[in-house]
Amino acid sequence: MSSASASDTALVAPVSGKVIALVDVPDPVFSSGALGEGFGVAPTSGNVVAPVSGTITMVADTGHAIGIATTDGLEVLLHLGVDTVELEGRPFHLSVAVGQEVRSGQSLGAMDLAAINAAGKDTTTIVAVTNSAKALAELRVARGQAQAGASVATAVLKTAAEAGAASPRAATADDGLTGFDATARDIIAGVGGADNIRSVIHCITRVRFYLKDESLTDDAAVTATEGVIDVARAGGQYQVVIGATVGDVYDAVIKQVPRLAEGAEDMEAAPAPPRPTTPIGWIKYGFSSLIGVITGSMIPVIGVLAASGILKGILALLTQFNVVDTGTSTYTFIDAMASSMFYFLPIIIGFTSARRLGADPIIVAIIGGVLTFPSVISMADSSAADYHVIARIGRTVFNSDFFGIPVSLPEGNAYAYSIFPIIVAAWLASKIEPWLKKWIPAVVRSIFAPLLEIFIVSTLVLVVFGPIVMTISGAIAQAVSWVLSLSYPVAGLLIGGLYQCLVIFGLHWAVIPIISQQIADPGFSPLNAIVSASMIAQGGGALALWIKAKSPRIKQLAGPATISALCGVTEPAMYGLNLKYGRVFITASIGGAVGGLLTGLFDVNMWGFTGALVGFPSFVNPAGLDGSFTGFWIASFVTLAVSFLATYFFGFKESDFETERTVEKVRLGNREPVAR
Repeated sequence: MSSASASDTALVAPVSGKVIALVDVPDPVFSSGALGEGFGVAPTSGNVVAPVSGTITMVADTGHAIGIATTDGLEVLLHLGVDTVELEGRPFHLSVAVGQEVRSGQSLGAMDLAAINAAGKDTTTIVAVTNSAKALAELRVARGQAQAGASVATAVLKTAAEAGAASPRAATADDGLTGFDATARDIIAGVGGADNIRSVIHCITRVRFYLKDESLTDDAAVTATEGVIDVARAGGQYQVVIGATVGDVYDAVIKQVPRLAEGAEDMEAAPAPPRPTTPIGWIKYGFSSLIGVITGSMIPVIGVLAASGILKGILALLTQFNVVDTGTSTYTFIDAMASSMFYFLPIIIGFTSARRLGADPIIVAIIGGVLTFPSVISMADSSAADYHVIARIGRTVFNSDFFGIPVSLPEGNAYAYSIFPIIVAAWLASKIEPWLKKWIPAVVRSIFAPLLEIFIVSTLVLVVFGPIVMTISGAIAQAVSWVLSLSYPVAGLLIGGLYQCLVIFGLHWAVIPIISQQIADPGFSPLNAIVSASMIAQGGGALALWIKAKSPRIKQLAGPATISALCGVTEPAMYGLNLKYGRVFITASIGGAVGGLLTGLFDVNMWGFTGALVGFPSFVNPAGLDGSFTGFWIASFVTLAVSFLATYFFGFKESDFETERTVEKVRLGNREPVAR
């Protein structure tokens, strides 16, 4: 290996063994280069030394990883073994601490290779320069056998000018990126760079980031990015509101940070969130975590739920006008297309919630299949003569047993259509899986780990957690139904006026399972009908801005935002316009309150999931057109009119935009703000 120049940095082997290229490392995250350039060592000894001189910046609680910052700007990660975080530190015995200065080749401690192998893990030790894009011009690696402390790589550093050009925050249009790629580039820089992103998902309007350190974000820079409407923080997420082109921006983010494509979170590098110290703190922490799990589980399927609801409404219309008869095979096929999403919801949500919680998605989906298995469904039918009803509590029936233990199943369709029991199952699986992997020998793990996991989690859900969760969720649904039954108009007035406040904080996801449950049983949702009116109201506010505002920038935002809200997606209207001009959100919410009141007065029900004007088929009663359909149109048009007129005359002045434009110019250094 050629000698290094004065501006280069030598890296030494952290352990004795065979030095291999990074692409040969048996970890796709490292081998893809997602965490920077580097190399691996297949160790023959467990003695670990520092690969470079510098300051210790991180020592993992589990002892499997160490971070070192050099004086010349390199950020080096030393990773001991593959997937060894699951071993909870048992094989590692380190002798350094954060803040300590170390020399290249200095002992850092030891790792027990035999213990790692016995646990079925790979011992390959990895060295990665995590800020390669900014700091490295080239990394030259000499492969082959080497002793710990021997020089095996040379890092050729970038000049100051090159490093500045490579900085994410310094990137400009000169890098050749345009359109959605440029938007994604600036968003990534604004959230603290690619290394600060644990995972990313998207819903209908927002790209939702899970970050390692939210203090590194620059809200102003992200908001100023062309194509971005606003930012929000809720449920442990950093949410970038995009609008109708969210899918394109998300794809561009994934293209620039490929390691995010699988949806897996970089949990090893993410610091543990601070634990609450007060009872109120624990309540907030728990609620935020729950909302995060519900959001991550429901976002991937919300569009399909909406499509299934529309198809249900279309089928009802076809039946109503005698285009399709209920007894025909055509009806059966279309009904299967519309209903399968709801009937098999535990399987689908099992998959998405497992990915969110870090469990095996296939295994949890199989557990969802257990909950919807035909013979299990038949046991839930309290009228089945083959089963003896032991006791009935509410709508839960003790009509079976498991090794002599009474098992309660929700009457009718058991756990079909349900959401929360399978989310609990995914959580249980995420806790049990690491334990099974730890104790089951590698040679039989692929067979016995899934076998035991399916049996244990299914048993716990059927015998213990499922009945508890269904009792709680049933009580919540009954409470909502009770409020609606006391006075549907009053409930409509309050919910219609306040529901969009939940959307602001991302808390509306806690309501969606209640709506899903109502659509499953009794088959319609008055709550969703009220929510539909609140969506149209926000569209009415945006429509007033579209017509009244003289600013091309506001018109550019208001047109698509109005259409989006009338199609059931309110975030572009709220974040892009209504909340920024606070009176608009208030006047639009007044329209929502009036719409909710009328929805209650006309006793409107909703048989599908999709609301707003585009969801009109959801208001068709499968048994035949009734007052819900006409009541929906009356309430919707009055809602739109009230929201529009209140906003037009009281909610917005052209001077509001002039004030904002002046503030933006000051923030941007007297430059005109651009439309986004």
